[in-house]
Amino acid sequence: MTDLELLNGLAQGDPSAGRQFVDDHQLKVYNVCYSFLQNEHDAQDVAQEVFIEAIRNAGKFRGDAKLSTWLYRIAVNRSLNHLRDNKKRRFWKEIDSFFNFKVASDLQSGSEPNIASDKLEQKEQQLLIGEAIKSLPEKQRTAFTLNKLEDLSYSEVAEVMNTTLSSVESLIHRARLGLQKKLRNYYNQS
Repeated sequence: MTDLELLNGLAQGDPSAGRQFVDDHQLKVYNVCYSFLQNEHDAQDVAQEVFIEAIRNAGKFRGDAKLSTWLYRIAVNRSLNHLRDNKKRRFWKEIDSFFNFKVASDLQSGSEPNIASDKLEQKEQQLLIGEAIKSLPEKQRTAFTLNKLEDLSYSEVAEVMNTTLSSVESLIHRARLGLQKKLRNYYNQS
Protein backbone atom coordinates (compact mmCIF):
# COMPACT_ATOMS: atom_id res chain seq x y z
CA MET A 1 0.00 0.00 0.00
CA THR A 2 1.12 3.54 -0.69
CA ASP A 3 1.13 6.09 2.12
CA LEU A 4 -2.08 7.59 0.77
CA GLU A 5 -3.84 4.21 0.62
CA LEU A 6 -2.56 3.41 4.08
CA LEU A 7 -3.89 6.69 5.48
CA ASN A 8 -7.24 6.18 3.81
CA GLY A 9 -7.42 2.70 5.32
CA LEU A 10 -6.54 4.08 8.75
CA ALA A 11 -9.14 6.82 8.46
CA GLN A 12 -11.75 4.16 7.59
CA GLY A 13 -10.74 1.95 10.52
CA ASP A 14 -9.26 -0.87 8.41
CA PRO A 15 -7.40 -3.18 10.85
CA SER A 16 -5.00 -4.45 8.16
CA ALA A 17 -3.99 -0.85 7.37
CA GLY A 18 -3.37 -0.29 11.09
CA ARG A 19 -1.17 -3.39 11.32
CA GLN A 20 0.82 -2.43 8.23
CA PHE A 21 1.18 1.17 9.44
CA VAL A 22 2.64 0.03 12.76
CA ASP A 23 4.81 -2.67 11.14
CA ASP A 24 6.24 -0.20 8.61
CA HIS A 25 7.09 2.52 11.13
CA GLN A 26 7.41 1.04 14.61
CA LEU A 27 11.21 0.75 14.67
CA LYS A 28 11.78 4.34 13.54
CA VAL A 29 9.19 5.74 15.95
CA TYR A 30 10.60 3.71 18.83
CA ASN A 31 14.15 4.87 18.01
CA VAL A 32 13.12 8.52 18.01
CA CYS A 33 11.34 8.12 21.33
CA TYR A 34 14.28 6.21 22.80
CA SER A 35 16.73 8.89 21.63
CA PHE A 36 14.90 11.41 23.77
CA LEU A 37 13.83 9.26 26.71
CA GLN A 38 16.75 6.83 27.06
CA ASN A 39 14.49 4.29 28.73
CA GLU A 40 13.09 1.25 26.92
CA HIS A 41 9.82 1.11 28.85
CA ASP A 42 9.12 4.82 28.44
CA ALA A 43 10.07 4.70 24.75
CA GLN A 44 7.67 1.79 24.18
CA ASP A 45 4.85 3.58 26.02
CA VAL A 46 5.37 6.84 24.16
CA ALA A 47 5.73 5.05 20.80
CA GLN A 48 2.39 3.38 21.46
CA GLU A 49 0.87 6.80 22.21
CA VAL A 50 2.35 8.11 18.94
CA PHE A 51 0.61 5.38 16.93
CA ILE A 52 -2.67 5.89 18.76
CA GLU A 53 -2.53 9.62 18.03
CA ALA A 54 -1.50 9.07 14.40
CA ILE A 55 -4.26 6.51 13.75
CA ARG A 56 -6.87 8.73 15.40
CA ASN A 57 -5.75 11.69 13.30
CA ALA A 58 -5.08 9.87 10.01
CA GLY A 59 -8.02 11.65 8.39
CA LYS A 60 -6.53 15.02 9.34
CA PHE A 61 -3.17 14.35 7.65
CA ARG A 62 -2.83 17.10 5.05
CA GLY A 63 -0.12 15.47 2.99
CA ASP A 64 2.12 18.56 2.90
CA ALA A 65 4.93 16.42 4.36
CA LYS A 66 5.91 12.77 4.09
CA LEU A 67 4.07 10.37 6.35
CA SER A 68 7.34 9.51 8.12
CA THR A 69 8.00 13.21 8.79
CA TRP A 70 4.54 13.60 10.28
CA LEU A 71 5.21 10.60 12.55
CA TYR A 72 8.59 12.05 13.58
CA ARG A 73 6.85 15.28 14.59
CA ILE A 74 4.35 13.39 16.71
CA ALA A 75 7.12 11.25 18.25
CA VAL A 76 9.31 14.26 19.07
CA ASN A 77 6.40 16.19 20.58
CA ARG A 78 5.18 13.21 22.61
CA SER A 79 8.72 12.50 23.84
CA LEU A 80 9.32 16.11 24.87
CA ASN A 81 5.95 16.22 26.62
CA HIS A 82 6.84 13.02 28.46
CA LEU A 83 10.15 14.53 29.58
CA ARG A 84 8.42 17.68 30.79
CA ASP A 85 5.87 15.63 32.69
CA ASN A 86 8.47 13.32 34.22
CA LYS A 87 11.41 15.54 35.16
CA LYS A 88 12.68 13.06 37.74
CA ARG A 89 13.46 10.47 35.06
CA ARG A 90 16.96 10.21 33.74
CA PHE A 91 17.62 11.66 30.35
CA TRP A 92 20.41 10.24 28.17
CA LYS A 93 21.97 7.16 29.69
CA GLU A 94 23.73 5.78 26.63
CA ILE A 95 25.42 8.42 24.46
CA ASP A 96 28.66 6.48 24.37
CA SER A 97 28.53 5.79 20.65
CA PHE A 98 28.56 9.49 19.83
CA PHE A 99 30.87 11.04 22.40
CA ASN A 100 33.28 8.31 23.35
CA PHE A 101 36.40 10.44 22.80
CA LYS A 102 38.87 9.01 25.31
CA VAL A 103 38.23 5.31 24.75
CA ALA A 104 38.29 5.69 20.96
CA SER A 105 41.65 7.48 21.10
CA ASP A 106 43.06 4.79 23.45
CA LEU A 107 42.01 2.05 21.05
CA GLN A 108 43.49 3.87 18.07
CA SER A 109 46.81 4.37 19.85
CA GLY A 110 47.00 0.64 20.56
CA SER A 111 47.20 0.99 24.33
CA GLU A 112 45.74 -1.78 26.44
CA PRO A 113 42.73 -0.32 28.24
CA ASN A 114 41.98 -1.18 31.83
CA ILE A 115 38.45 -2.47 31.28
CA ALA A 116 37.08 -1.70 34.77
CA SER A 117 38.41 1.85 34.89
CA ASP A 118 37.39 2.46 31.26
CA LYS A 119 33.81 1.39 32.03
CA LEU A 120 33.73 3.71 35.03
CA GLU A 121 35.15 6.53 32.94
CA GLN A 122 32.64 5.83 30.15
CA LYS A 123 29.80 5.97 32.66
CA GLU A 124 31.11 9.29 33.99
CA GLN A 125 31.42 10.63 30.44
CA GLN A 126 27.91 9.51 29.57
CA LEU A 127 26.44 11.22 32.61
CA LEU A 128 28.39 14.40 31.99
CA ILE A 129 27.50 14.50 28.30
CA GLY A 130 23.91 13.62 29.04
CA GLU A 131 23.64 16.50 31.48
CA ALA A 132 25.28 18.85 28.96
CA ILE A 133 22.80 17.85 26.23
CA LYS A 134 19.90 18.01 28.69
CA SER A 135 20.87 21.58 29.56
CA LEU A 136 20.64 22.76 25.94
CA PRO A 137 17.60 24.84 25.02
CA GLU A 138 14.79 22.58 23.80
CA LYS A 139 14.99 23.47 20.10
CA GLN A 140 18.77 23.02 20.03
CA ARG A 141 18.46 19.70 21.86
CA THR A 142 15.79 18.50 19.45
CA ALA A 143 17.71 19.51 16.30
CA PHE A 144 20.96 18.06 17.64
CA THR A 145 19.33 14.77 18.66
CA LEU A 146 17.52 14.27 15.36
CA ASN A 147 20.62 15.07 13.31
CA LYS A 148 23.41 13.46 15.32
CA LEU A 149 21.70 10.56 17.04
CA GLU A 150 18.90 9.75 14.59
CA ASP A 151 20.97 10.53 11.47
CA LEU A 152 18.34 12.76 9.87
CA SER A 153 19.60 15.25 7.31
CA TYR A 154 19.28 18.96 8.03
CA SER A 155 16.34 19.19 5.61
CA GLU A 156 14.59 16.25 7.30
CA VAL A 157 15.14 17.88 10.70
CA ALA A 158 13.66 21.10 9.31
CA GLU A 159 10.57 19.18 8.17
CA VAL A 160 10.16 17.41 11.50
CA MET A 161 10.61 20.62 13.48
CA ASN A 162 8.48 22.59 11.02
CA THR A 163 11.17 25.22 10.53
CA THR A 164 13.63 26.40 7.89
CA LEU A 165 16.87 24.77 6.87
CA SER A 166 18.86 27.81 7.98
CA SER A 167 17.20 27.65 11.41
CA VAL A 168 18.23 24.01 11.77
CA GLU A 169 21.80 24.81 10.73
CA SER A 170 21.90 27.59 13.31
CA LEU A 171 20.35 25.44 16.06
CA ILE A 172 22.83 22.61 15.51
CA HIS A 173 25.76 25.01 15.32
CA ARG A 174 24.72 26.69 18.58
CA ALA A 175 24.17 23.28 20.19
CA ARG A 176 27.69 22.19 19.23
CA LEU A 177 29.20 25.41 20.57
CA GLY A 178 27.23 25.07 23.78
CA LEU A 179 28.31 21.46 24.24
CA GLN A 180 31.94 22.30 23.50
CA LYS A 181 31.85 25.07 26.08
CA LYS A 182 30.19 22.88 28.72
CA LEU A 183 32.49 19.91 28.11
CA ARG A 184 35.80 21.73 27.47
CA ASN A 185 36.95 21.67 31.11
CA TYR A 186 36.26 17.96 31.51
CA TYR A 187 38.12 16.93 28.40
CA ASN A 188 41.05 19.26 29.07
CA GLN A 189 41.51 17.49 32.42
CA SER A 190 41.34 13.99 30.91
